[in-house]
Amino acid sequence: MDFLYVLFPVSGVETWVFLPPLVAFIVSFFTSMGGVSGAFLLLPFQVSILGFTSPAVSPTNLVYNIVGIPSGVYRYIREGRMAWPLTWTIIVGTLPGVFIGAIIRIKYLPDPRAFKFFVGCILLYIGGRLLYELSGRVTSKRTRTKALEEKFKERANKIKTEQKARVASGLPPEAVVKTIAFSFTRYEYWFYGEMFSFNTVGLLILTFVVGIIGGTYGIGGGAIIAPFLVAVFHLPVYTIAGAALMGTFLTSIAGVVFYTLIAPLYADTGLAIAPDWLLGFLFGIGGFAGMYCGARFQKFVPQKLIKLMLGLIITLLALRYVVQYFY
Repeated sequence: MDFLYVLFPVSGVETWVFLPPLVAFIVSFFTSMGGVSGAFLLLPFQVSILGFTSPAVSPTNLVYNIVGIPSGVYRYIREGRMAWPLTWTIIVGTLPGVFIGAIIRIKYLPDPRAFKFFVGCILLYIGGRLLYELSGRVTSKRTRTKALEEKFKERANKIKTEQKARVASGLPPEAVVKTIAFSFTRYEYWFYGEMFSFNTVGLLILTFVVGIIGGTYGIGGGAIIAPFLVAVFHLPVYTIAGAALMGTFLTSIAGVVFYTLIAPLYADTGLAIAPDWLLGFLFGIGGFAGMYCGARFQKFVPQKLIKLMLGLIITLLALRYVVQYFY
């Protein structure tokens, strides 16, 4: 079966050709339910398991986003759960930060050990925030979100009963996002009989910072934005998942283009800067299928379970990266 092993010249990775899409499918299936592409977990896999440690791993991870995300976005659009003003706010805020992050990655974090520590710190925050959301102190204050989730669970059970376990995509009219007002300072929308709103300026500032982190890491920023939207802006995960994925998709395109254009400027350093397109594409194929399935099944999975699952995985991985920096 040696013919199934492929050497990827840009990254220097040699692995079973089906491994990247298989891993990407499993990761993206679960993470896409929370509005995250899964790139934040695939990058550690490439670094620690495949041994891909050059700066090129960041844009390669963004290629995965470009190939994999459209299927998940399609499902959210089809089901009427794409909050477009939220999406464009994320994109406008994130894009400038992505370019800054790319320069930071190449100039200040080319060393794999330092980069792993950076990744660990980011993951530790994401995982810690998700787990904090599950604490009694927080959940007791989220009666509206809990009521909304109960509505979704009730509807999901009804669908499964009516169609005898066949998964359906149909949702009631009130389970779609309806924009009420959108301005430079505030966005308001209805979802499932509830009104949600947030400060647009505050989100723009947040997404700019997230863009820098995402551009450096190679994740587009969705993994950080989604927990913030749920935890800080108190928006239901059912309405922010599509927007976070779409924002990650477009900023990933910009990031890949930027990394590719500046790669010749660093040719004399010996560092691989441009993405490994083939490896990124294989990850993307698995992500494409995983995100479609994840978006389709999200309405049948409780928010609490999604948060617990992601929080534990992310926190354990983060601790491993942070600790190993000191030994």
